[in-house]
Order: sequence, then structure tokens, then C-alpha cells
Amino acid sequence: MDQTMPHTVATLAADLDKLGLSRGDVVLLHASLKSVGFTAGGTHAVVQAFLDALGPEGTLVVPTHTPDNTDPAVWQHPPVPEAWWPVIRENTPGFDPARTPSRWMGLLAEAVRTWPGAVRSDHPQVSFAALGAHAAAVVAAHPLDDALGERSPLGAVNRLDGKVLLLGCDHDSNTSLHLAEWRQQEPPRIRTGSSVRRPDGTSHWVTWTDVDPDESDFGRLGADFEATGAVSRGRVGSAVARMMRQRTLVDFATEWMVTHRVGANESAAHS
Repeated sequence: MDQTMPHTVATLAADLDKLGLSRGDVVLLHASLKSVGFTAGGTHAVVQAFLDALGPEGTLVVPTHTPDNTDPAVWQHPPVPEAWWPVIRENTPGFDPARTPSRWMGLLAEAVRTWPGAVRSDHPQVSFAALGAHAAAVVAAHPLDDALGERSPLGAVNRLDGKVLLLGCDHDSNTSLHLAEWRQQEPPRIRTGSSVRRPDGTSHWVTWTDVDPDESDFGRLGADFEATGAVSRGRVGSAVARMMRQRTLVDFATEWMVTHRVGANESAAHS
């Protein structure tokens, strides 16, 4: 898209308003900052545009996941030698919401995480950070064994009737779809582990069992959801933006998975 003038806090906030983001909303943002295009003030300005659009009564939520703090036995991108596994488990600094940076979540998520007043959940693998009126409520509870379920920040956004905004990215980044996985009757489960920080500052490795996440069909699921007309599409800066009500998305995805995952698995078992 041609951009004759830089984007600004004001023009981005106006784009968000046109898309349907309102003052007082709770919004879970997934973003590719590069896709927004040149903005006067860079990352800082983009965050400020969201805060201006939401107002002091609104809440901005971002994923601040740490996939490098997982069991090295299952790493694939890239894998590491088996001899390294115990060294990694024993020496990785324990997750600390205040210190541990996110990984692969993008510059915008990191900017929100480190913004004055931001708070972050304490899950060592899939934490979320939030700014605004409901931020503390969103991140207050995040049990190890309900990473992306009802008791997680995703569940909190759902209870608050929040929105999901995909900014320059697609549904394979749409973390809320995992909430639908956790709602399945008997989802596949997996043993996992991470390094966590004790109150005295030392670290130790902990393990637990939770739902095994599967993003392989999120693109197809998202396309089917968009076909219902429930997604608001527009431009925020130079980025293609898709916004949707999280409850509508997750309810659709929950039923979709019953048909396309459970049904597909049963068909394969009887073939």
C-alpha cells in the first residue's frame, strides 16, 4: 500500500475507531508492527494510539509467551542434542513476570509488557500482559494446568466480553482459538515443564499436565469463521486489520472443532 505521509498517533487512533474499537473495550491484540508502516514515533506511537482509542476505561492485552522456557525434549525449531536437555532444565533462569522477555511475540507486545503500569500473568510458557482498567483482573489468575483455558487470561477476556484484533497477521496467530480446544470434552493432553522462579530468587524445574495445543488447522478455522460475516475488516495504518468479538469466535471454534477434529478422528478410526 502506498503511504504518502507518515502515520501518527491520531491517524492510527482514527483507524481503530473506524474499525470498531471503542472506548472502554477490552481487546486482545496480535500484531505485526512492520505491517503498520512508517509511524511518527514508531512503536511507542502505535501503543499510544491504542491507549487513546480505548481511553482510561479500556484495556489492552497482548501475548507475552516464552516458548524458550519449555521442555527441550520437544523442541523442533531447532531441536537440541539430548545431552543438553538436563543442562537447560537445570540452568534456565526461572520465569519472572517482571524480568523475563517474551519471545517471537513482536516489538509491540514487548512495548506493552514494559509500559509503565503494565501487569503480566505468571505462567512460565504462555503469559499475557495488560494495560488499563481491567488489566489486573485479566492477569490475576493463570494456573499451570489451565494455560489457555477458562482460568487463564483468555478466559478473563471472554468473561469481560472482549474483542480480538489481528493486525497484519492471520488466524494462525489467533491465540483465542486455543480456548476452544480447552473446551473440548476430552482434548489430548501432554506432560510439559518449565523453569520457575522461587520467592528467594532461585530457580527450579517444574512439570505438569495440560491440554496439548494444536494450531495446524487454525487457518482453515479462521477462514470458515470469517465466512460467517462476524469479522470487521479494515486498515490500521498500512496493515490489514481483522477485529472480532472473542465470545462469538470461541463459541464458533468450539463447535467447529467438534465437527472437524472429533468427527475427522472418528472417521479415520473406522476407515
